[in-house]
This record gives sequence, structure tokens and C-alpha cells, in this order.
Amino acid sequence: MYNRLPLLSLTVFLCACSSTKPKPMTLPIAKDIHSFSNPQQIAVRHADLDLSVIFDQKTLQGTAVLWLDRTDPRARQLVLDTRDLQIDETETSHDNSKWREAPFHFGKSDKILGRALAIDLPADARFVRIRYSTDPSASGLQWLSPAQTAGKQHPFLFSQSEPIAARSWIPLQDSPGVRMTYSAHIKTPAELTAVMSAEHDAASKGDFRFHMNEPIPPYLIAISVGDLAFQETGKRTGVYAEPSVVAKAAKEFEDTEKMIEAAERLFGPYRWGRYDLLVLPPSFPFGGMENPRLTFATPTVLAGDKSLVSLVAHELAHSWSGNLVTNATWRDFWLNEGFTVYIERRIQEEVYGRAREGMEAALGRQELEHEMAGLDPKDQVLHIDLAGRDPDDGMTLVPYEKGALLLRQIEETFGRERFDKYLRGYFDRFAFQSITTAHALAYMHENLFAEAPELAAKIPLDQWVNQPGLPPGAPDPKSDAFGKVQAQASAWVKGTVHAAQLQTAGWTTQEWLHFLRSLPDKLSAKQMAELDAAFHFTASGNDEILQQWLVMSVRNGYAAADEKLGDFLLTVGRRKYIKPLYEELVKTPAGKQRAASIYERARPGYHPMAQTTIDGILR
Repeated sequence: MYNRLPLLSLTVFLCACSSTKPKPMTLPIAKDIHSFSNPQQIAVRHADLDLSVIFDQKTLQGTAVLWLDRTDPRARQLVLDTRDLQIDETETSHDNSKWREAPFHFGKSDKILGRALAIDLPADARFVRIRYSTDPSASGLQWLSPAQTAGKQHPFLFSQSEPIAARSWIPLQDSPGVRMTYSAHIKTPAELTAVMSAEHDAASKGDFRFHMNEPIPPYLIAISVGDLAFQETGKRTGVYAEPSVVAKAAKEFEDTEKMIEAAERLFGPYRWGRYDLLVLPPSFPFGGMENPRLTFATPTVLAGDKSLVSLVAHELAHSWSGNLVTNATWRDFWLNEGFTVYIERRIQEEVYGRAREGMEAALGRQELEHEMAGLDPKDQVLHIDLAGRDPDDGMTLVPYEKGALLLRQIEETFGRERFDKYLRGYFDRFAFQSITTAHALAYMHENLFAEAPELAAKIPLDQWVNQPGLPPGAPDPKSDAFGKVQAQASAWVKGTVHAAQLQTAGWTTQEWLHFLRSLPDKLSAKQMAELDAAFHFTASGNDEILQQWLVMSVRNGYAAADEKLGDFLLTVGRRKYIKPLYEELVKTPAGKQRAASIYERARPGYHPMAQTTIDGILR
């Protein structure tokens, strides 16, 4: 069996095994309210998966061998997180060779957290083997029929484990504070290819092996299986996608190597070997997912002009903030996303120039202000309290954009050279570790604020981190290009010029978005028709622009876009796009009825996470 290893104790493994050697963890594992597990007593340091992908049953079946670090010798139970897993057998071993059956039991089911799986351990047990299978409705997996793919010939599978869905397809300690290495043997139908967030060891028809050398949090374990082709885009970059999509995707993402080089100049070495992208079918609920070595990306960014590749810059930035240095709990999520948005924009500036970065930053603040206007004050806090709540509730724009604005203010106050030095030190100090807000702020005080107290006094840090809204004097990024766009929008609204007479030549996606968002909420049918006739928004091939136009169309009852709206909601599952559309539809009785009708057809093609979101809007 692939998961049988030489007779090594765990201590020898941690010190000597070159293929799965994790970095030493110098910080204690934080208590995580979103996990049942007990890593403070017994920590899982490595998972060895042996799984078969069974499409007709929509299930993964096989074993997980967990390598344990028993820090508390008195502890006699390993507690894991699960959700809807069928556990067939649990066994323990002291040497990963001789196994004996171990009693197990489930805890009480929780609608958010799933169920605890407690396994009794003998005093000498250093390994646990679990035989299990996943449920067809596993929240961390989406099974697509051939009709839901670009090629229409083969089924497709992909995972999405963030924040706490890894437990729906692997029994483990599903907390971002528990870092582990992993290896995997994946068996698939012969005509399909498996990829994972790990290094390829070997591959043959229907048989794939992987390993991840560096310790990562469980939500970064990822898998996808489908009819996939690959095309290189650089010396350490490339794109996986369905054969009909791969060439377009490779062209769109051809600057990825430049982005890595820019990030390395700014923030230190890229430490993950390769950086590839996997373009998923359109039901993927997010723009991207930063799985190490293999970012998952939505096809909605394939605009044909690289105007939406900020997504790649963002997911790449996670290779430093999020993957290298990770939030220890989900209330510390801003440490992942605020730092990442800041780094994303620095990468954009390096590769595409200051003007592009300025537009992205200005749009980001606009979107943040719009969303915060509808958020409860407690949800406008960076260090958010998520007790008793789904961690997904904290995944608003606040940790992203408010977090990035805080870092922008610190950079503007201390100067870019000093702040960049601080960030490089931060990534080196906490590399391959999971940290809390308290850890991050203590390091900031000691290694930046203490060096220049007079500058630190200008940063209302507690207000930024623990209070709602934006502090007075928060950065308000501006764009010269947007000023010109605003002038054009104002001229049209005043009736000075017709839409066809506006000076829009050479406008980027960001400028078009600013134009649309600068218009009044309420427009007449005649005005909507005039805009559409001039700029063909309803027929736009750019999903970012199209989605903004469709929101406006619903709000203003623009019937000419109704068919396109239905098609969009039936074919695109990206939550950022569909959520505002359903929210706008349900504002009127007729719209709510139409939303329910569309959703009835669309729901089977949405990811479970998107289903949960839209279910909440329509209930």
C-alpha cells in the first residue's frame, strides 16, 4: 500500500523524513472556536490520503493515515472534525505498519461545525488510519455533470475547503492554526486527470500521486479531477484547464511569471516551487482560491485583455500572506486578506503601473463603503467576533479592503522603504506558521512602531482593528483617470451630450465600472436603452461589466436585459456576481417570484457555498 512507510517513530519522522519534513512550529496552536479538535494535546502533523474518485456515486472512498504529535502524554483521545462523513473503521499503530482496531464515536451534530470524531488511542499510538467515504452533498466538493463543463464530454470534480469545509471530505483537525504536510494517492477514471495543491510525484492513467513538503492549514488541501490540459506560461508557471479553454487562459495569464518576480523583489523569495493556475468551470463560487502551487480560478476573469488579472495578483500574493503566514483562527482573517489585497496592488503597480493600481484601489474603497453601509457595526470590525456564527459570515469586504487601507496608511506614514523592510521581516519571522491578531500587532509594535513613536502615534490602531467603520483620515485612493470618467458621466446625466458622443475610447474595465457606478441609481427606460445602444452592455463579454449592468437593469426594470440576466444566473456560480443580483431581484414581489423561478433551475449547478448564500436571500 502506498500509505505504508518505513518503521519510523513520529519523532524520527519529523526530524529526518525529507519528503514531508515540516518546519518547526515555534508558536502554540491557538484555540479555535470553529473546531472540535484537540491539537493542543495531540496534533496531526501529516496526512497520507489514499482515495478513489467515484463519479457515479459522487463520493471519495479510501483511507486517511494521520501522523500524530502527542504533546500531552496523558491524552488518550484524538478528536477530529467531520461533516457528513461515513466512517467505516478506525485503527491505530505505533509504527505505521502493524494496525489494530480502535474504538471511535461521534459527538453531537452541529449545523455549522459538523460532528466531532473521537478516536481512543493506546499509549503507544503514533498513527491513526481511518477508512471512510464522503457524502454526495459534501460541502467542500462539487461534482459536475458533463453538461456543466466546457467540453460537455466528461464529469468534473473540484474542492473548496475554505473556511471549514475540508472536514467534509477528510477527517482531520480542520483549523487554520493546525499546520500539516500531506501526501496523496488518487485513483480516477482512466480518461481523467487529477491535480492537487501539492507536487506531482507520479502519474499514469487513472493513478496519481502527490506530496506537499511544507506544513499548510487544512483549508489549503485541494483536489480537482477532470478532462484537463496543461500549457506552460513561464519557467515555473502554467495553466490547467479544459482543452477548449487552456489556450485562452494561458494567454490571459501570460504575465504570471512577471508577477512572481515583482513580488519577490518586494517581499522576499517565493517558497512554493511552482505556481500554476487551474481554470475551473463557471460554477466555482469564488474568483479564486489560493491553494499552494495551484491556484483555482474562475473562468469569469478571462476577459481577453488581462483587465481582470488582479485576481491572479491577489491569489499569488497569498503565497506570502495567507499561505506562508496564516490566520490562526477565522476571527483573524484580516491577516490573510488585508495583507493580501495590499500586496496584490503593489504587484499590480510593479507590472502594470501606478495608474492601474490607483483605479483598483479607488474601486476597492468604493465597494467597501457600499457594503459597509448595509453591515451591522459588529461586522465592520477587523478582529471580528464570530462566536456561534459560521466563519463564512466574516468573509465580507471588511477584512479585505479595510485591512488593506490600514496597511496603506501605515506605508504612507512610515514611508514605503521602511514598511517594505518591515513586511519582509514579518514574512521571515512567521514563515510557515499560523498567528493571531495579537501576534501580528505585537510584532508590528516591536519592529516598526517602536522605531518611530512619533509616527506610530498617527495610526489609530485600536480604532482600525477593534471598532466599526473607517477611522477619520483613512486613505482615500484617487485616480486621475476616474476624474475624467466622472466628467463624462456627469455630462451625460445632465443631458449635455448623448451617450454615443461620450469620449470613451481606450477605457479599461476599471474605467467602465467607475462610469456605471457613477450613474444615478434610478434611470429611465429611455436612458438605459440609450446606454445599451451606445455601448452594448447587455452583450458584453466582460463578466465584471456585465454583472454591474445587470444589477442596474434589475433595479430599473430594463426588460431588454431580462433574457441575459436569466442566462447569466443559470451559467455563472461566482458568489460575488450572483448574490447582488438575487438581492436586487427580491426587492419587489415580481422580482422575488422571478428570482425563485430562476433559482429553481440554477441551484443544482451552484456550489454548496453559493447555495447556502442564495437560500438565505430567498427564504
